[in-house]
Amino acid sequence: MIKLIDNKFSITSKSSTVQKEITAGFTTFITMAYIIIVNPMMMSSAGMDYGASFVGTCLAAATACILMGLFANWPVGLAPGMGLNAFFTFTVVGEMGYTWEVALGAVFISGVIFFLISITRLRRWILESIPPNMRVAIGVGVGLFICFVGLKIGGIIIQNEATYLSIGDFKNSETILASFSFILIAILSVRKVPGSILIGIFVITLISIIIGLVEFKGFLSAPPSIAPVFLKLDILGALDIAMISVIISFLFVNFFDTTGTLIGVANQSNLQKKNGEIENLNRALKADSSSSIFGTLFGCSPVTSYVESISGVEAGGRTGLTAIVVGILFLLAIFASPIVSIVPTYATAGALLFVSMLMFSGIKLIDWSDITDVIPALLTVISIPLTFSIADGIGIGFVSLLLIKLFAGRHNDLNLGIIFIGLLFILKF
Repeated sequence: MIKLIDNKFSITSKSSTVQKEITAGFTTFITMAYIIIVNPMMMSSAGMDYGASFVGTCLAAATACILMGLFANWPVGLAPGMGLNAFFTFTVVGEMGYTWEVALGAVFISGVIFFLISITRLRRWILESIPPNMRVAIGVGVGLFICFVGLKIGGIIIQNEATYLSIGDFKNSETILASFSFILIAILSVRKVPGSILIGIFVITLISIIIGLVEFKGFLSAPPSIAPVFLKLDILGALDIAMISVIISFLFVNFFDTTGTLIGVANQSNLQKKNGEIENLNRALKADSSSSIFGTLFGCSPVTSYVESISGVEAGGRTGLTAIVVGILFLLAIFASPIVSIVPTYATAGALLFVSMLMFSGIKLIDWSDITDVIPALLTVISIPLTFSIADGIGIGFVSLLLIKLFAGRHNDLNLGIIFIGLLFILKF
Protein backbone atom coordinates (compact mmCIF):
# COMPACT_ATOMS: atom_id res chain seq x y z
CA MET A 1 0.00 0.00 0.00
CA ILE A 2 2.79 2.42 0.99
CA LYS A 3 4.57 1.51 -2.25
CA LEU A 4 1.50 2.34 -4.34
CA ILE A 5 1.06 5.70 -2.60
CA ASP A 6 4.75 6.45 -3.06
CA ASN A 7 4.57 5.70 -6.78
CA LYS A 8 1.32 7.64 -7.28
CA PHE A 9 2.69 10.87 -5.76
CA SER A 10 6.41 10.39 -6.55
CA ILE A 11 7.12 10.86 -2.86
CA THR A 12 10.61 9.33 -2.74
CA SER A 13 11.77 11.18 -5.85
CA LYS A 14 10.77 14.44 -4.15
CA SER A 15 12.91 13.60 -1.11
CA SER A 16 9.93 13.00 1.17
CA THR A 17 8.21 10.12 2.96
CA VAL A 18 4.57 9.12 3.51
CA GLN A 19 4.94 9.95 7.21
CA LYS A 20 6.26 13.43 6.41
CA GLU A 21 3.39 14.05 3.99
CA ILE A 22 0.79 13.03 6.57
CA THR A 23 2.42 15.22 9.23
CA ALA A 24 2.52 18.12 6.76
CA GLY A 25 -1.18 17.62 6.01
CA PHE A 26 -2.06 17.85 9.71
CA THR A 27 0.10 20.97 10.04
CA THR A 28 -1.55 22.73 7.08
CA PHE A 29 -5.03 21.81 8.31
CA ILE A 30 -4.39 23.17 11.80
CA THR A 31 -3.15 26.49 10.41
CA MET A 32 -6.15 27.01 8.09
CA ALA A 33 -8.95 25.28 10.04
CA TYR A 34 -10.11 28.65 11.37
CA ILE A 35 -11.97 29.06 8.07
CA ILE A 36 -14.58 26.48 9.12
CA ILE A 37 -15.51 28.89 11.92
CA VAL A 38 -15.06 32.25 10.20
CA ASN A 39 -16.59 31.48 6.81
CA PRO A 40 -19.99 30.18 8.05
CA MET A 41 -20.18 33.25 10.28
CA MET A 42 -19.56 35.49 7.26
CA MET A 43 -22.06 33.61 5.11
CA SER A 44 -24.75 33.63 7.80
CA SER A 45 -24.40 37.43 7.91
CA ALA A 46 -25.44 37.35 4.24
CA GLY A 47 -28.62 35.48 5.20
CA MET A 48 -27.45 31.91 4.64
CA ASP A 49 -28.20 29.09 7.10
CA TYR A 50 -25.24 28.78 9.49
CA GLY A 51 -25.25 24.99 9.85
CA ALA A 52 -25.65 24.41 6.11
CA SER A 53 -22.87 26.91 5.41
CA PHE A 54 -20.60 25.14 7.89
CA VAL A 55 -21.10 21.81 6.10
CA GLY A 56 -20.74 23.51 2.71
CA THR A 57 -17.45 25.10 3.77
CA CYS A 58 -16.04 21.75 4.86
CA LEU A 59 -17.23 19.91 1.73
CA ALA A 60 -15.98 22.60 -0.67
CA ALA A 61 -12.58 22.73 1.05
CA ALA A 62 -12.28 18.94 1.17
CA THR A 63 -13.18 18.47 -2.49
CA ALA A 64 -10.80 21.23 -3.58
CA CYS A 65 -7.88 19.85 -1.55
CA ILE A 66 -8.36 16.31 -2.84
CA LEU A 67 -8.61 17.60 -6.42
CA MET A 68 -5.40 19.60 -6.00
CA GLY A 69 -3.62 16.56 -4.58
CA LEU A 70 -4.76 14.06 -7.21
CA PHE A 71 -4.70 16.30 -10.30
CA ALA A 72 -1.76 18.65 -9.69
CA ASN A 73 0.22 16.69 -7.05
CA TRP A 74 0.82 19.93 -5.12
CA PRO A 75 0.96 20.21 -1.28
CA VAL A 76 -1.62 23.00 -1.21
CA GLY A 77 -4.72 23.35 0.93
CA LEU A 78 -7.77 25.19 -0.45
CA ALA A 79 -10.88 26.69 1.14
CA PRO A 80 -13.22 29.69 0.71
CA GLY A 81 -10.96 32.74 0.56
CA MET A 82 -10.70 35.38 3.27
CA GLY A 83 -11.50 38.80 1.87
CA LEU A 84 -13.58 37.29 -0.89
CA ASN A 85 -16.13 36.07 1.68
CA ALA A 86 -16.18 39.54 3.28
CA PHE A 87 -16.71 41.14 -0.14
CA PHE A 88 -19.49 38.62 -0.84
CA THR A 89 -21.30 39.40 2.43
CA PHE A 90 -20.72 43.06 3.18
CA THR A 91 -20.51 44.53 -0.32
CA VAL A 92 -22.44 42.41 -2.81
CA VAL A 93 -25.23 41.37 -0.43
CA GLY A 94 -25.05 44.05 2.27
CA GLU A 95 -24.26 47.24 0.36
CA MET A 96 -25.43 46.46 -3.18
CA GLY A 97 -28.56 44.64 -1.99
CA TYR A 98 -28.30 41.47 -4.10
CA THR A 99 -29.52 38.16 -2.67
CA TRP A 100 -26.90 35.64 -1.64
CA GLU A 101 -28.20 33.35 -4.39
CA VAL A 102 -27.37 35.98 -7.04
CA ALA A 103 -24.00 36.60 -5.38
CA LEU A 104 -23.26 32.87 -5.69
CA GLY A 105 -24.19 33.13 -9.37
CA ALA A 106 -21.59 35.88 -9.78
CA VAL A 107 -18.98 33.69 -8.07
CA PHE A 108 -19.85 30.84 -10.45
CA ILE A 109 -19.44 33.07 -13.53
CA SER A 110 -16.11 34.47 -12.27
CA GLY A 111 -14.98 30.89 -11.61
CA VAL A 112 -15.81 29.84 -15.16
CA ILE A 113 -13.87 32.83 -16.53
CA PHE A 114 -10.95 32.00 -14.23
CA PHE A 115 -10.95 28.42 -15.52
CA LEU A 116 -10.97 29.58 -19.15
CA ILE A 117 -8.06 31.91 -18.38
CA SER A 118 -6.18 29.02 -16.77
CA ILE A 119 -6.40 26.82 -19.88
CA THR A 120 -5.51 29.54 -22.38
CA ARG A 121 -2.79 32.12 -22.96
CA LEU A 122 -5.03 34.74 -21.34
CA ARG A 123 -3.34 33.99 -18.02
CA ARG A 124 0.02 35.29 -19.20
CA TRP A 125 -1.63 38.26 -21.01
CA ILE A 126 -3.50 39.36 -17.88
CA LEU A 127 -0.45 39.00 -15.64
CA GLU A 128 1.59 41.07 -18.06
CA SER A 129 -1.19 43.65 -18.61
CA ILE A 130 -1.74 44.59 -14.96
CA PRO A 131 1.13 46.65 -13.49
CA PRO A 132 2.91 44.88 -10.60
CA ASN A 133 2.04 47.72 -8.21
CA MET A 134 -1.67 47.26 -8.90
CA ARG A 135 -1.43 43.52 -8.28
CA VAL A 136 0.18 44.18 -4.91
CA ALA A 137 -2.25 47.00 -4.08
CA ILE A 138 -5.33 44.80 -4.57
CA GLY A 139 -4.05 42.25 -2.03
CA VAL A 140 -3.04 44.94 0.47
CA GLY A 141 -6.36 46.74 0.08
CA VAL A 142 -8.27 43.51 0.70
CA GLY A 143 -6.14 43.06 3.83
CA LEU A 144 -7.23 46.48 5.12
CA PHE A 145 -10.83 45.62 4.24
CA ILE A 146 -10.64 42.48 6.41
CA CYS A 147 -9.01 44.57 9.16
CA PHE A 148 -11.94 46.98 9.09
CA VAL A 149 -14.41 44.08 9.32
CA GLY A 150 -12.50 42.55 12.24
CA LEU A 151 -12.41 45.84 14.16
CA LYS A 152 -16.13 46.32 13.51
CA ILE A 153 -17.39 42.88 14.57
CA GLY A 154 -15.10 42.97 17.61
CA GLY A 155 -16.61 46.27 18.74
CA ILE A 156 -13.12 47.79 18.82
CA ILE A 157 -14.27 50.49 16.40
CA ILE A 158 -17.85 51.76 16.41
CA GLN A 159 -19.93 54.22 14.42
CA ASN A 160 -19.91 57.86 15.50
CA GLU A 161 -22.21 60.41 13.87
CA ALA A 162 -19.82 63.33 14.49
CA THR A 163 -16.51 61.72 13.51
CA TYR A 164 -17.80 58.74 11.46
CA LEU A 165 -15.80 56.30 13.61
CA SER A 166 -14.54 56.16 17.19
CA ILE A 167 -13.01 53.65 19.59
CA GLY A 168 -15.32 51.06 21.14
CA ASP A 169 -16.41 50.57 24.74
CA PHE A 170 -13.71 48.65 26.59
CA LYS A 171 -16.01 48.22 29.58
CA ASN A 172 -17.77 45.70 27.35
CA SER A 173 -16.44 42.19 27.99
CA GLU A 174 -16.94 41.18 24.34
CA THR A 175 -14.76 44.06 23.13
CA ILE A 176 -12.05 43.12 25.64
CA LEU A 177 -12.16 39.47 24.53
CA ALA A 178 -12.00 40.46 20.85
CA SER A 179 -8.89 42.53 21.53
CA PHE A 180 -7.33 39.77 23.62
CA SER A 181 -7.95 37.23 20.85
CA PHE A 182 -5.78 39.27 18.47
CA ILE A 183 -2.98 39.73 21.03
CA LEU A 184 -3.05 36.02 21.88
CA ILE A 185 -2.93 34.94 18.22
CA ALA A 186 -0.08 37.37 17.52
CA ILE A 187 1.96 36.08 20.50
CA LEU A 188 1.41 32.43 19.55
CA SER A 189 2.34 33.18 15.94
CA VAL A 190 5.55 34.98 16.94
CA ARG A 191 6.45 31.95 19.02
CA LYS A 192 5.70 29.80 15.93
CA VAL A 193 3.00 27.72 17.65
CA PRO A 194 1.19 25.65 14.96
CA GLY A 195 -2.48 26.54 14.63
CA SER A 196 -2.10 29.85 16.48
CA ILE A 197 -5.26 31.33 14.90
CA LEU A 198 -7.39 28.29 15.74
CA ILE A 199 -6.02 28.17 19.29
CA GLY A 200 -6.78 31.86 19.78
CA ILE A 201 -10.40 31.40 18.64
CA PHE A 202 -11.00 28.43 20.93
CA VAL A 203 -9.34 30.03 23.98
CA ILE A 204 -11.69 33.03 23.68
CA THR A 205 -14.64 30.66 23.20
CA LEU A 206 -13.60 28.71 26.32
CA ILE A 207 -13.36 31.91 28.37
CA SER A 208 -16.80 32.90 27.06
CA ILE A 209 -18.22 29.56 28.25
CA ILE A 210 -16.63 29.94 31.69
CA ILE A 211 -17.99 33.47 32.26
CA GLY A 212 -21.42 32.54 30.88
CA LEU A 213 -21.48 34.47 27.60
CA VAL A 214 -22.13 31.32 25.54
CA GLU A 215 -23.56 27.88 26.33
CA PHE A 216 -21.56 24.69 25.75
CA LYS A 217 -23.42 22.24 23.46
CA GLY A 218 -21.00 19.31 23.19
CA PHE A 219 -18.20 18.31 20.81
CA LEU A 220 -19.56 15.98 18.11
CA SER A 221 -22.87 15.32 16.39
CA ALA A 222 -24.39 14.34 13.06
CA PRO A 223 -23.74 17.04 10.43
CA PRO A 224 -26.44 19.69 9.86
CA SER A 225 -28.32 19.50 6.56
CA ILE A 226 -26.68 21.26 3.61
CA ALA A 227 -30.03 21.49 1.79
CA PRO A 228 -30.65 25.22 2.57
CA VAL A 229 -27.60 26.24 0.49
CA PHE A 230 -26.93 23.31 -1.85
CA LEU A 231 -27.40 24.19 -5.55
CA LYS A 232 -29.10 27.48 -4.63
CA LEU A 233 -26.98 29.73 -6.88
CA ASP A 234 -28.84 32.07 -9.23
CA ILE A 235 -26.74 32.33 -12.41
CA LEU A 236 -29.39 34.09 -14.48
CA GLY A 237 -29.82 36.72 -11.77
CA ALA A 238 -26.10 37.43 -11.94
CA LEU A 239 -26.28 38.10 -15.69
CA ASP A 240 -26.89 41.77 -14.99
CA ILE A 241 -24.74 44.60 -16.37
CA ALA A 242 -24.47 46.05 -12.85
CA MET A 243 -22.82 42.79 -11.75
CA ILE A 244 -19.93 43.07 -14.21
CA SER A 245 -17.75 44.99 -11.73
CA VAL A 246 -18.56 42.43 -9.03
CA ILE A 247 -17.59 39.52 -11.27
CA ILE A 248 -14.35 41.29 -12.28
CA SER A 249 -13.54 41.96 -8.62
CA PHE A 250 -14.09 38.31 -7.66
CA LEU A 251 -11.97 37.29 -10.66
CA PHE A 252 -9.07 39.68 -10.06
CA VAL A 253 -8.72 39.09 -6.34
CA ASN A 254 -8.96 35.32 -6.75
CA PHE A 255 -6.64 35.24 -9.77
CA PHE A 256 -3.81 37.31 -8.27
CA ASP A 257 -4.16 35.79 -4.80
CA THR A 258 -4.04 32.27 -6.23
CA THR A 259 -1.11 32.99 -8.55
CA GLY A 260 0.90 34.62 -5.77
CA THR A 261 0.17 31.82 -3.33
CA LEU A 262 1.03 29.04 -5.78
CA ILE A 263 4.30 30.70 -6.78
CA GLY A 264 5.18 31.14 -3.10
CA VAL A 265 4.47 27.48 -2.35
CA ALA A 266 6.42 26.42 -5.47
CA ASN A 267 9.48 28.31 -4.28
CA GLN A 268 9.27 26.78 -0.80
CA SER A 269 8.72 23.20 -2.01
CA ASN A 270 11.31 23.17 -4.80
CA LEU A 271 8.68 22.90 -7.55
CA GLN A 272 10.42 25.62 -9.55
CA LYS A 273 12.95 24.23 -12.02
CA LYS A 274 16.32 25.75 -12.87
CA ASN A 275 14.95 27.30 -16.07
CA GLY A 276 12.31 29.15 -14.03
CA GLU A 277 9.45 26.90 -15.12
CA ILE A 278 7.15 25.73 -12.31
CA GLU A 279 6.22 22.07 -12.30
CA ASN A 280 2.50 21.44 -12.93
CA LEU A 281 1.58 25.12 -12.44
CA ASN A 282 -1.07 24.89 -15.17
CA ARG A 283 -2.62 21.89 -13.43
CA ALA A 284 -2.57 23.68 -10.07
CA LEU A 285 -4.31 26.72 -11.59
CA LYS A 286 -6.92 24.49 -13.23
CA ALA A 287 -7.57 22.72 -9.92
CA ASP A 288 -7.90 26.05 -8.11
CA SER A 289 -10.20 27.67 -10.70
CA SER A 290 -12.36 24.53 -10.88
CA SER A 291 -12.73 24.65 -7.10
CA SER A 292 -14.34 28.09 -7.27
CA ILE A 293 -16.91 26.74 -9.72
CA PHE A 294 -18.06 23.71 -7.74
CA GLY A 295 -17.65 25.59 -4.43
CA THR A 296 -20.72 27.62 -5.38
CA LEU A 297 -22.72 24.38 -5.53
CA PHE A 298 -22.03 24.02 -1.80
CA GLY A 299 -22.95 27.66 -1.15
CA CYS A 300 -19.42 29.07 -0.86
CA SER A 301 -17.73 32.28 -1.95
CA PRO A 302 -14.63 31.73 -4.17
CA VAL A 303 -12.48 28.78 -3.08
CA THR A 304 -8.78 29.53 -3.35
CA SER A 305 -5.31 28.25 -2.44
CA TYR A 306 -4.18 29.15 1.08
CA VAL A 307 -0.81 30.68 1.83
CA GLU A 308 -0.95 28.77 5.14
CA SER A 309 0.01 25.75 3.02
CA ILE A 310 3.61 26.93 3.39
CA SER A 311 3.47 25.76 7.02
CA GLY A 312 2.89 22.22 5.75
CA VAL A 313 5.72 22.60 3.24
CA GLU A 314 8.01 23.65 6.08
CA ALA A 315 6.93 20.48 7.90
CA GLY A 316 8.16 18.39 4.95
CA GLY A 317 5.19 18.26 2.57
CA ARG A 318 6.24 18.05 -1.07
CA THR A 319 3.43 16.19 -2.87
CA GLY A 320 -0.31 16.04 -3.35
CA LEU A 321 -0.63 13.52 -0.51
CA THR A 322 -0.31 16.47 1.87
CA ALA A 323 -3.32 18.16 0.22
CA ILE A 324 -5.35 14.95 0.34
CA VAL A 325 -4.72 14.60 4.09
CA VAL A 326 -5.95 18.19 4.53
CA GLY A 327 -9.07 17.30 2.52
CA ILE A 328 -9.80 14.23 4.65
CA LEU A 329 -9.48 16.31 7.84
CA PHE A 330 -11.95 18.85 6.46
CA LEU A 331 -14.39 15.98 5.85
CA LEU A 332 -13.99 14.76 9.44
CA ALA A 333 -14.51 18.30 10.72
CA ILE A 334 -18.14 18.13 9.52
CA PHE A 335 -18.97 16.15 12.67
CA ALA A 336 -17.64 18.93 14.94
CA SER A 337 -20.55 21.32 14.33
CA PRO A 338 -21.62 21.63 18.03
CA ILE A 339 -18.30 23.11 19.17
CA VAL A 340 -18.00 25.26 16.05
CA SER A 341 -21.55 26.63 16.30
CA ILE A 342 -21.00 28.15 19.76
CA VAL A 343 -17.97 30.21 18.70
CA PRO A 344 -19.04 33.85 19.23
CA THR A 345 -18.51 36.47 16.53
CA TYR A 346 -16.08 38.50 18.62
CA ALA A 347 -13.86 35.42 19.04
CA THR A 348 -13.12 35.52 15.32
CA ALA A 349 -12.30 39.25 15.31
CA GLY A 350 -8.69 38.56 16.33
CA ALA A 351 -8.33 36.04 13.50
CA LEU A 352 -9.54 38.58 10.97
CA LEU A 353 -7.19 41.25 12.32
CA PHE A 354 -4.20 38.92 12.28
CA VAL A 355 -4.87 37.67 8.74
CA SER A 356 -5.24 41.29 7.62
CA MET A 357 -1.83 42.16 9.06
CA LEU A 358 -0.24 39.34 7.08
CA MET A 359 -1.91 40.57 3.89
CA PHE A 360 -0.93 44.18 4.56
CA SER A 361 2.74 43.18 4.77
CA GLY A 362 2.67 43.00 0.96
CA ILE A 363 2.95 46.81 0.90
CA LYS A 364 6.74 46.34 0.98
CA LEU A 365 6.54 44.94 -2.57
CA ILE A 366 5.31 48.22 -4.05
CA ASP A 367 7.86 49.91 -6.30
CA TRP A 368 8.00 53.58 -5.21
CA SER A 369 10.19 54.79 -8.09
CA ASP A 370 7.41 55.90 -10.48
CA ILE A 371 4.78 58.26 -9.05
CA THR A 372 2.36 57.51 -11.91
CA ASP A 373 2.27 53.90 -10.71
CA VAL A 374 2.43 54.64 -6.99
CA ILE A 375 -0.56 57.02 -6.79
CA PRO A 376 -3.10 54.60 -8.39
CA ALA A 377 -1.75 51.76 -6.23
CA LEU A 378 -2.13 53.77 -3.02
CA LEU A 379 -5.58 54.97 -4.07
CA THR A 380 -6.57 51.31 -4.50
CA VAL A 381 -5.21 50.40 -1.06
CA ILE A 382 -7.04 53.30 0.62
CA SER A 383 -10.27 53.12 -1.37
CA ILE A 384 -11.06 49.45 -0.78
CA PRO A 385 -11.59 49.80 3.00
CA LEU A 386 -12.89 53.39 2.96
CA THR A 387 -15.57 52.68 0.33
CA PHE A 388 -16.15 49.33 2.05
CA SER A 389 -16.10 47.79 -1.41
CA ILE A 390 -13.35 45.80 -3.10
CA ALA A 391 -15.02 46.43 -6.47
CA ASP A 392 -15.16 50.21 -6.06
CA GLY A 393 -11.63 50.31 -4.65
CA ILE A 394 -10.23 48.42 -7.63
CA GLY A 395 -12.27 50.63 -9.95
CA ILE A 396 -10.91 53.86 -8.45
CA GLY A 397 -7.39 52.50 -8.81
CA PHE A 398 -7.74 51.59 -12.47
CA VAL A 399 -9.57 54.77 -13.45
CA SER A 400 -6.87 56.89 -11.78
CA LEU A 401 -4.15 54.80 -13.44
CA LEU A 402 -5.71 55.32 -16.87
CA LEU A 403 -6.25 59.08 -16.43
CA ILE A 404 -2.90 59.84 -14.79
CA LYS A 405 -0.93 57.95 -17.43
CA LEU A 406 -2.97 59.51 -20.24
CA PHE A 407 -2.74 63.15 -19.13
CA ALA A 408 0.85 62.87 -17.91
CA GLY A 409 1.89 62.01 -21.46
CA ARG A 410 2.72 58.43 -20.47
CA HIS A 411 0.20 56.79 -22.80
CA ASN A 412 2.91 54.37 -23.99
CA ASP A 413 2.68 52.76 -20.54
CA LEU A 414 -0.95 51.86 -21.18
CA ASN A 415 -2.05 48.57 -22.71
CA LEU A 416 -5.39 47.15 -23.84
CA GLY A 417 -5.98 45.50 -20.46
CA ILE A 418 -5.66 48.75 -18.47
CA ILE A 419 -7.70 50.73 -21.03
CA PHE A 420 -10.51 48.16 -21.10
CA ILE A 421 -10.76 47.84 -17.31
CA GLY A 422 -10.46 51.60 -16.78
CA LEU A 423 -13.23 52.40 -19.29
CA LEU A 424 -15.41 49.66 -17.82
CA PHE A 425 -15.24 51.23 -14.36
CA ILE A 426 -15.75 54.75 -15.75
CA LEU A 427 -19.03 53.50 -17.25
CA LYS A 428 -19.95 51.86 -13.92
CA PHE A 429 -19.29 55.03 -11.91
